[in-house]
Amino acid sequence: QVQLVESGGRLVQAGGSLRLSCVASTRTFNNYGMGWFRQDPAKERAFVALISASGRTTWYTDSVKGRFTISRDNAKNLMYLQMNSVRPEDTAVYYCAATLSGAPGRGPGDFTFWGQGTQVTVSS
Repeated sequence: QVQLVESGGRLVQAGGSLRLSCVASTRTFNNYGMGWFRQDPAKERAFVALISASGRTTWYTDSVKGRFTISRDNAKNLMYLQMNSVRPEDTAVYYCAATLSGAPGRGPGDFTFWGQGTQVTVSS
């Protein structure tokens, strides 16, 4: 069982920046592919970004490419999402997720463990 805890969500103005963090309670963090998803009340949970277990490969949904950066520190069991040039449409609850799959897909069903989420609100 892996427990994930997100932090860093807050109210931010459009065009601003913030960094989300996710800490994992496992001794084998470097075995897990990790992802960020987001959800607002009117929509389904949606893929944002994904990073391989080694950290060498990343993927992003088109709407955040060039603005968000996913990274991880396997020595500290931490994953990050640096969010720059945020927009009101980025407002959502952001979740981190973990999977043992070496080649995970981008759907919520491809991930096994989830955090409780952190709220990001972007004001216009």
